[in-house]
Amino acid sequence: MDPVVNVWLGLFRRIPRRILWPGVIGAAMLTVGGLGAGAIVRRDPLLSGTVLNAIRYGHGHDLAFMVLFAGLGLMVLSWVRLGRMVITGDAGGRVVAMATAAWTTPLIIAPPLYSRDVYSYLAQGAVALRGFDPYSKGAAVLDLPLRGNVAGLWQETPSPYGPLFLLLGKVTVWLTGDNVILGAIVMRIAVLGGLAMLIWAIPRLVKHLGGRAGVAMWLTAANPVVLALGIGGVHNDILMVGLMAVGVVFVLEGMHLRGFAFIALAVAVKATALLVAPFLVWVWAARLTGSARHRFLVAAGVGGAVFVIVFGAASMVAGVGLGWIGVLKSQTPLLTWLSLPCAAAEILFYSIGTHIPGWTREGFLGVFRVLGMIALAFVLVRQWWLAREGGVDAIKRATIALLAASLLAPSVLPWYLTWALALGAAFAWSNRGAAVLGGISVWMVLITLPDGTVVWRWTYDNMNPWVWWPYLAATMAVGVWVARTLQQPMPEPEPEPKPVATTSELVGGTGA
Repeated sequence: MDPVVNVWLGLFRRIPRRILWPGVIGAAMLTVGGLGAGAIVRRDPLLSGTVLNAIRYGHGHDLAFMVLFAGLGLMVLSWVRLGRMVITGDAGGRVVAMATAAWTTPLIIAPPLYSRDVYSYLAQGAVALRGFDPYSKGAAVLDLPLRGNVAGLWQETPSPYGPLFLLLGKVTVWLTGDNVILGAIVMRIAVLGGLAMLIWAIPRLVKHLGGRAGVAMWLTAANPVVLALGIGGVHNDILMVGLMAVGVVFVLEGMHLRGFAFIALAVAVKATALLVAPFLVWVWAARLTGSARHRFLVAAGVGGAVFVIVFGAASMVAGVGLGWIGVLKSQTPLLTWLSLPCAAAEILFYSIGTHIPGWTREGFLGVFRVLGMIALAFVLVRQWWLAREGGVDAIKRATIALLAASLLAPSVLPWYLTWALALGAAFAWSNRGAAVLGGISVWMVLITLPDGTVVWRWTYDNMNPWVWWPYLAATMAVGVWVARTLQQPMPEPEPEPKPVATTSELVGGTGA
């Protein structure tokens, strides 16, 4: 057998069964339960007309919901157990990578989980493929079924994504046609490419940033936010952070042109990755000779030229322009308390504003969202200027910039945590810090319902508040339990029982 295969099989066997198999079974249960309780297609050609269609409605849906949550519980249990191993140094990055591969495999064919975004991705690809401008037209111009599965909020909304991701959507629809189920699977396979790049990049980032490979891999690749929400939900954020992490690795290793090319590809998926580019200019400039101004201009000029060439090439191949920049400004923000401005606005309105005539909830949200963008601009500029010495400190401040963007933006969703984690996990974390991040990660998954609704807000449609608020309290309790459990020492493995002597052995031993 190939020596490389032997090495990986040996790593696979090193994962204790009580860690490996609950996660695999849990992922399979997520796949099965998702058929009825996930972000399913509205007209399922596979289940319609069969007895299995019952899991989409009534008691069948309730049963599928319980199966899905039980599967998530098993995945979280495996992840926590693996976390205790990596925190204590009993497992390294390769072991985590093997566990991640095992837990991810059943999710490849799962229906979309925790989000309906993949249907928007397919619709936007179809809009471009059929000759419309995806930066001015939404899914409403399409026929069923590609249009019918897009959430009502986004029917008229143009695509806010870059040319590379639109090209990916076009190719997917070209291959799968109107088959939404097959299209979602193809898109998930593409997103898995981002996870593979992240797994490649993390150990290399650790060498430069001073962290521990096992902990960093556990916080990123194996994280339920990445697997359940990112891969299960088929979010392009995973593809973006994978490309972004590879670009940062290349810059840190002195391959600056290649690094900026990958950053351009990441931005061509989602604009958020652009926040990292100015910090990488400082990293490059610090290695050049000459005056500070000369070094900065050379790094910014050459890096910017590479960025423009690669991004322009992606736009030409995709057949689109730069209209997405205007779309980003006009996006209708979703409301969750993960956005600190939204949280402040709703808390103040419902506690004070309702008692003052003329004050409205929309007014509070508008004011605080503007204040949030001002605060974000201040943080970004300050962190960029403080990073001018380059080196590891520049990457640290780029991570702070990504975290600020994921907290202060007008609309924030749980999987935005992956932006900062992709780089931040590679720094040195204390055991307590890693445990707290683990608790936050699990909490972020739990506040997202399987159909894609994020429930961290003041009200949730017509849900009974006596159900709503206790559920949020329960999610926090689970997060605290995870953080505390991760800080407890691993139990000693039970000794293997000694073999019982046979009668003949006893007789032989007596006669000796």
